[in-house]
Amino acid sequence: MPPAEAKRYVLLNKPRGYVTTLSDPQGRPVVADLVERDVRLYPVGRLDWDVEGALLLTNDGPLTHRLLHPRYALPRVYEALVEGSVARGDLERWRRGVALDDGPAKPLAVELGRTGPRESRLRLTFAEGRKHEVKRFCEALGHRVVALRRIAFGPVALGALQPGETRPLTAREVSALRAAVAPAEGPPRT
Repeated sequence: MPPAEAKRYVLLNKPRGYVTTLSDPQGRPVVADLVERDVRLYPVGRLDWDVEGALLLTNDGPLTHRLLHPRYALPRVYEALVEGSVARGDLERWRRGVALDDGPAKPLAVELGRTGPRESRLRLTFAEGRKHEVKRFCEALGHRVVALRRIAFGPVALGALQPGETRPLTAREVSALRAAVAPAEGPPRT
């Protein structure tokens, strides 16, 4: 039996225009093109082709499964540039959440950055990775997303990493990810 492959953990600042997959039958650029090829790494979740930001890649399947499982409600932090003016007085409505076709969407946190007559910048934190959730949430509130960037996935922040750049996770970041999705002590909840 061959020895077990060493576990690797990489943070990629995924640029727009890349598909979050290892290969694409349509020939589009894929995130696998942006990471070293010495070990096969798999994306942890997805970012749409037009979304940039923090994307973890690893060959640690059990950890990936837990990171994506809704039970652990791992926070994902996004910066969204949306059409229209969002006033501070509107934030309570944003915090209450909305009903989407696949269930309620309620952010863990909403912060307003700058706002103007044509565009507003918000920081939104969600605990699920549902398909197009942030875009659909903003649109349900009357504000189409112009640009979207994930700046943190759980305890791992994008920091100064530029689009297309990667870096290995630190031992502290890997430990923090594991701690964030560690099974709770005691009997299972029903």
